[in-house]
Amino acid sequence: MAAKRVYQVWKGSNKFICGGRLVFGPDARSMFVTLLLIIVPVIIFCVCVARHLRHEFSSYNSGYAILAVAVLFTIHVLVVLFLTSSADPGIVPRNPHPPEEELRYDASVSVDVGGAGRQTPSLHLPRTKEVIVNGLAVRVKYCETCMLYRPPRCSHCSICNNCVERFDHHCPWVGQCIGLRNYRYFFMFVSSATILCIYVFSLSAFYIKVLADNYEGTVWKAMKESPASVILMAYCFISLWFVGGLTGFHLYLIGTNQTTYENFRYRADGRINVFNRGCLNNFLEVFCTKVRPSRNNFRAFAREEVPRPLASITVRDRDDLGGDRRPKVEDDLDIGEDLLKISQRRNIEEVNEDIRSRGSNDMPHNTSEPDSILSSDHRAPTIRSDARHSSWERSGKWEVAQDVLANSNVTESRNYVTSKEMRQ
Repeated sequence: MAAKRVYQVWKGSNKFICGGRLVFGPDARSMFVTLLLIIVPVIIFCVCVARHLRHEFSSYNSGYAILAVAVLFTIHVLVVLFLTSSADPGIVPRNPHPPEEELRYDASVSVDVGGAGRQTPSLHLPRTKEVIVNGLAVRVKYCETCMLYRPPRCSHCSICNNCVERFDHHCPWVGQCIGLRNYRYFFMFVSSATILCIYVFSLSAFYIKVLADNYEGTVWKAMKESPASVILMAYCFISLWFVGGLTGFHLYLIGTNQTTYENFRYRADGRINVFNRGCLNNFLEVFCTKVRPSRNNFRAFAREEVPRPLASITVRDRDDLGGDRRPKVEDDLDIGEDLLKISQRRNIEEVNEDIRSRGSNDMPHNTSEPDSILSSDHRAPTIRSDARHSSWERSGKWEVAQDVLANSNVTESRNYVTSKEMRQ
């Protein structure tokens, strides 16, 4: 069986083309609607407006610049749209298993280990933990889907089913999450679309004025002469409320070093923005820093992860945790391995049968050697105590089964009879 690549076994909802070189969101088809909303008005503008303005200036052929600027700027808008939609927004790779260094034991929740009726504390992961950012503590959450503690400013997108660094929002118009690696392209797309709307609106209005001057009529007659110009003006005016407002809003977010997601959270929770470095530095951080390389190599061959047998793990809030919290992670891992070994042993009846068989096989036929009989009969409780070793470590006392006590009593009676016979 041929080895599969990472993008072929990807657990998120993304769509890949060109052998994993381009990654899109699950709603990438909506980008075709965005393309139509851009390309169709520009074509109408070039055919019905810009073509008639070629010779309306003092320099006879200077009007061609209007047509060239419209085409080139539209290509620029489409390129940044493609870069926004097809780039990895900053997906954090998933962990194949929960982080073992964060595991703790919860005494309030216990599980039955090995079916022997013994209750042991279950493993849990704290739902949140604190990290230091710019000298201030920031609480990060544990993602149960990706099995990792999200980095600061990271959030899990429910549409793409991935954790994204510096998550801003999921944009349905580009069919992709907006995050650390494509936010710059997204802002360039929105701002360029705003400039294109202003350009088309202005020149369409200018063409109406030219028609009104040429025909020495009113504006109303000029509008009847070129209804395409009127439609373009109305369309650009409505679009400006959307893309223009979005551009202004993101200028504010960049100046304060916030994301759309953080802006709504801070307003709701009243939190302090610990990432604000000043207006100038915030703009330099977005536009003048190198785009980080992707954490994912989608074209690499996927490695088969071997599942690790762990006890039941629960994710609980720190405030809900009760009982003794173990400060040493090493002790927790050692006890976890001990519990795993116990759960994989044979049941108690088979262990007892093994003890009896060893005691009978090792017992000598000569009854005149009580020392050897005593040593062979005392093997059973030694083996039994080893099987109960981990339970003793947790509870601080030995738990000896009734059958072991019975074997011990038989041993004492045998020793008494043997010594009595030797005296006679």
